[in-house]
Amino acid sequence: MATIPGSEALSAALHVISQSLLIPVIIGLLAFMVYAIISFGGLLSEYSSRVKFEVGDVKKLIKDMSNPGTPEHVLEVVEKSNLSENHKEILVSIVESDDIGLKSRESLARKLIENEEYKIAKSLEKTDIVTRLGPTLGLMGTLIPMGPGLAALGSGDINTLAQAIIIAFDTTVVGIAAGGVAYVISKVRRRWYEDNLSTLETLAESVLEVLENASKKPAQIT
Repeated sequence: MATIPGSEALSAALHVISQSLLIPVIIGLLAFMVYAIISFGGLLSEYSSRVKFEVGDVKKLIKDMSNPGTPEHVLEVVEKSNLSENHKEILVSIVESDDIGLKSRESLARKLIENEEYKIAKSLEKTDIVTRLGPTLGLMGTLIPMGPGLAALGSGDINTLAQAIIIAFDTTVVGIAAGGVAYVISKVRRRWYEDNLSTLETLAESVLEVLENASKKPAQIT
């Protein structure tokens, strides 16, 4: 069978490139696994300190802010609530923006919530990356050593083949494990953060309504 001129050089280049990726792949898998374990510990810590707002809690907070409905009272209710410091800062920023118009205040509230959404997406990026790239690196770690292993089998070198198979299996297991742990972390945190964001949006709308009603009271008195 005739060979295409230059094909041997191209095949040799591909072989060198693929084999040179084995060490970076293994290092990446170890880094992913370490990060997945650390993130899982962080998830447990976050769970133990997480304050969940039920619908009844949100309803009570809205009622407390609405009575008597002054900006000062809203600030006091927000500061005394069990909301996270980040969410308190957002609501306080909305209340303290009394030097701008209603539409501008609504735009500010939307922007603050969008910024919170961006922070949430950014915090989930790393585990999402591990979820997708962990199994991918595991597959690469499976295929890369199998080439030399099969070549060694052709020459009767069973030890080299056995070593290649061990590396292939180990990288596959580590890649799937890191991706699985990261998937669970992303799934749980995404559910938590979506619930927190929903609560924040509801409270922000309530704060805007309270402030709007408070701004109308002087006009009603006169």
